[in-house]
Amino acid sequence: VQLVESGGGSVQAGGSLMLSCAASGDSINRYSMGWFRQAPGKQREGVAVINSYGTTSYADSVEGRFTISRDSAKTQLYLQMNDLKLEDTAMYYCAARSGVGLWNSFVSSDYGYWGQGTQVTVSS
Repeated sequence: VQLVESGGGSVQAGGSLMLSCAASGDSINRYSMGWFRQAPGKQREGVAVINSYGTTSYADSVEGRFTISRDSAKTQLYLQMNDLKLEDTAMYYCAARSGVGLWNSFVSSDYGYWGQGTQVTVSS
């Protein structure tokens, strides 16, 4: 499966952005999908994941502010980000993990497919 992210940009603190990830080459119904991010000088971290059954999990740092969703008919993955904070600034990546009904994982090495990333910059 090939993944292409879009929707990144610059926003003021407290604002909102929605990221999209377009998948092609296979049905995303057979994958767990996730959003990861990497800030300069920091390790890549999992932000939100959703498995093939629609079960979602969030990092503590974004719980209540971010929402992950998928539209299997459109083969799209989304990340709605509200109340953005300065520390949300990072490159955001869409990732896919082959398998139906998998437990949600925030371990990046569990994901075999990655997009090229989209930059999110939050300013004060």
